[in-house]
Amino acid sequence: MIKTVLHPVSDLAKAKEVYAALLGRRPDNDTPYYVGFEADGQHIGLVPNGGPQNMTTPVAYWHVPDIEAKLAEVSAAGATVQEAAHDVGGGRLVATFTDPDGNVLGLIQD
Repeated sequence: MIKTVLHPVSDLAKAKEVYAALLGRRPDNDTPYYVGFEADGQHIGLVPNGGPQNMTTPVAYWHVPDIEAKLAEVSAAGATVQEAAHDVGGGRLVATFTDPDGNVLGLIQD
């Protein structure tokens, strides 16, 4: 299930105001390197300048119980791992891969 969508932004302060107006709430996580909103079970994140991943488009993240198993499954089906599973804090693992057309998709394991 997609629960998280990250958006690369060039101006974090301006983007934060637009997304706050869109979602009708202030951010739940507000740092110089990431701003996140929780809205109706969906997490919307703003990543300045695409972050260390160099994101250029929004990335949808599927929440999965076993990230390594899912990476192996999508790889066997023809996907290419872009960013191997790694801990981003608190035991949360993330990874990204591309589909055969180059679209970037993400996985999260809590």
